[in-house]
Amino acid sequence: MNRIARNFTSFFNAQTAAYDLAADLLAKAGVRINGNRPWDIQLKDPGVLDRALAQGNLGLGEAYMDGQWEAGQLDEFFFRLLNADLEHHISSPTLMFHAARARLFNLQGHKRAWKVGEFHYDLGNDFYAAMLDSRMTYTCGYWKQARNLDDAQEAKLDLVCRKLGLQPGMKVLDIGCGWGSFMTYAAEHYGVDCVGATISADQVNYGRELIKPGMPVSFVLKDYRDLDQSFDRIVSLGMMEHVGRKNYKEYMRVAHRCLKGNGLFLLHTIGKKEASTAPDPWIDRYIFPNGDIPALSQIAAAAEDRFVIEDLHNFGADYDKTLMAWHDNFEAAWPQFSEQYGERFYRMWRYYLLSCAGSFRARHIQLWQIVLAKKGVKGGYQRVS
Repeated sequence: MNRIARNFTSFFNAQTAAYDLAADLLAKAGVRINGNRPWDIQLKDPGVLDRALAQGNLGLGEAYMDGQWEAGQLDEFFFRLLNADLEHHISSPTLMFHAARARLFNLQGHKRAWKVGEFHYDLGNDFYAAMLDSRMTYTCGYWKQARNLDDAQEAKLDLVCRKLGLQPGMKVLDIGCGWGSFMTYAAEHYGVDCVGATISADQVNYGRELIKPGMPVSFVLKDYRDLDQSFDRIVSLGMMEHVGRKNYKEYMRVAHRCLKGNGLFLLHTIGKKEASTAPDPWIDRYIFPNGDIPALSQIAAAAEDRFVIEDLHNFGADYDKTLMAWHDNFEAAWPQFSEQYGERFYRMWRYYLLSCAGSFRARHIQLWQIVLAKKGVKGGYQRVS
């Protein structure tokens, strides 16, 4: 057998082995290769399976961005994969390096913290306005009695206000304030003065435009570590996911420093089941650079000697509905952005929204609202829902 024939045979055998292994794994999740159900994977390039087996979600996601595979319902595809815990069956030097990097280095230090603002949140205010609700709230909605995205986001904002027991004249800090949706809602409905900190220049500029004249709301372009004013209440919605495991204690120190003795701190964050797991490499590279979802044990350890945890509320299933609503808005608005962002961005953003929806649907990740107090609430905290 000549060298060309031997190389072809080796390649064919490797492709067959990868196909068989992938088919066996996918079968555990009820997914077929080139099947006829909307969650089945449709291969357009045989190299997809090798990329996925070698690099996990990084390889799978990049192959999708490259147009090498499809699924009629990406959210259902990922729901089935994650519900079957298939990620535990894939290991590679690439994934091990990514995990070690997150474990050993502070990827969210003072200088690096600004990267996610520039990379993700400064994508374009018009783009986010088209995808989000009317208040531009880029965190999980509360769908208990909501009929649509606007209702769900207003219900969430009001839930936070009630959990904090806001009263007129209180001074409130919003760490990671986005475009100011919580601050404007709280100022309008509860008569409080709000200061919001963000590391996105676009959010500051656009948020200031949205403030009505005379509204007691202000923005500061500042890293959370530089905050040093005193507040009656602190809220942080979807910020801790950017803090990083090396900085959780510092984050709690800052909140403790800025909160008055009888104040309350509400932490709203995505959470994971296992502290040891690494950030998703595809999300890290293409969506949230240096992001790191905390585990409950990590939050509790960071709060030790600083706060009493008064209340814990998990409504992670609501993030599935929120992401699907964002996806619907994104798809409807895409024609006006297609020329600006291009086809590869479109596939990337669909992958982001729908893979995350599938993950929350599988209860693979959670959404927690945690109420903390410096010395505990006298007589006990009264739960609000």
